[in-house]
Amino acid sequence: MSDKKPKDDITGVETTGHSWDGITELNNPLPRWWVLTFYACIAWAVVYWIAMPAWPTISGNTKGLLGMSDRRQVDQEVAKLVSSRAPQFAQLHATPIELVSKNKELFQFAQESGRVAFAQNCSTCHGAGGQGAKGYPSLVDDVWLWDGSIQGIRSTLQTGIRTDHPDARFSQMPSFGRDKLLEPQQIADVTQFVLTLSRQPADANAAARGAQVFATNCVACHGAEGKGDPLQGAPNLTDKEWLYGGTAQEITTQINLGRGGVMPTMSQRLDPATLDALAVYVHSLGGGT
Repeated sequence: MSDKKPKDDITGVETTGHSWDGITELNNPLPRWWVLTFYACIAWAVVYWIAMPAWPTISGNTKGLLGMSDRRQVDQEVAKLVSSRAPQFAQLHATPIELVSKNKELFQFAQESGRVAFAQNCSTCHGAGGQGAKGYPSLVDDVWLWDGSIQGIRSTLQTGIRTDHPDARFSQMPSFGRDKLLEPQQIADVTQFVLTLSRQPADANAAARGAQVFATNCVACHGAEGKGDPLQGAPNLTDKEWLYGGTAQEITTQINLGRGGVMPTMSQRLDPATLDALAVYVHSLGGGT
């Protein structure tokens, strides 16, 4: 039996012996330029694997003969950027924070630097634009549990709220239901009274009874008129801005559980000048007092 493969009658090229629908496959050799390029790519890959970090190992990866590192390069670029901005940060920190807005260039620098710091450290809770969410205060209105001045915002960033920092602001809404400080009926009545404070529909009889409960248990923090006290972090109950919601059910839940969030101590993450920039940015969102 002959091993000689048939040739195409027209081109004289040897065929593979395969044929589909009367079309015979020719056994043409690959173009030389293509073959050389293919081998060059293989050689380049081998050289790259040896020269650059590439092969995974149990504890990391090979470092390569050139010792290249994207992480180190990024660190160097960040260090260069920080160094270039150091004089502006020094000027910002040396300027009384309430006077930063008087210097147009310094204020713009603080705004941009603060915006970056906010995106990296604050937007997860307060939202990308500072609009807040349930349990996380909005920073774009003029309703503040604590001091909303630029100095007050700077202090909050420095020490946090309900943290272990010695100067942190701290307040605690009692768990009137969970700790059995009030009976369920009393909680239901005071809920109706709180609804009247924010001019919402309520049961008049229950609200009248709730007024007495409020006077005995809530006035010390929220005030006789329910307008709150920023020095204690006690919210104003007469507006329609609610951290956990203002429906009857949500107010009842708050009275029962006494929820309160934690604002991290940013001084553990950010340097003083960046805290200044962040305070300027937050204050300028529209909610600063």
